[in-house]
Amino acid sequence: MISGASGAGKTSVRQTIAADLAPEVEAVELRHLDAVPAVPDVAWRQRMAARAVARACELAAAGRHLLLAGDPVAPGEVLAAPSAASVDIAVCLLDVSADAQRSRLRMRGDPEELLVNHAAFADWMRHHAADPTYMPHVLTTGGWEGMEWSRLTTLPWRMTVIDGSALSPGEASSAALQWVRDALSGQAPVFRRQ
Repeated sequence: MISGASGAGKTSVRQTIAADLAPEVEAVELRHLDAVPAVPDVAWRQRMAARAVARACELAAAGRHLLLAGDPVAPGEVLAAPSAASVDIAVCLLDVSADAQRSRLRMRGDPEELLVNHAAFADWMRHHAADPTYMPHVLTTGGWEGMEWSRLTTLPWRMTVIDGSALSPGEASSAALQWVRDALSGQAPVFRRQ
């Protein structure tokens, strides 16, 4: 999973590296797993994260892997999914500075009044990448009742962080591709099946 806040570059990275990873790795974002409702909410995002984990389990049985990248899904939402303990999960936070994030979001036309919310979520994601117990209400309020939140406190919490603030899209994609290869070969932190 490549996680990160809006504007970090997750979709661009996924689109760039998908062909290099195929057919061993199926690269998706949530909209590939089901139709996106007119107003997606936290519970929908978490149900789709659980669907992504279930798909990863299906692929693992065939010796393949899933890369979820493109949506601002928190690592905890994937790791608390009902079937998460059945599959190895590697997580990379693709991060950018607040200035870089604002610039990118403005360039793509996001409303100015929402930039502060995006920046706050990016800050929360940085803390969450280091500590799964940081402000848990961000995940649990309005969340899907099928999630197993207690699992987050039992995992050795380690993931890779790529700071894409000063990276070109090509450099960020190269770093992400290397991270996927490292995760597949056991050279990057992985949450192991239990």
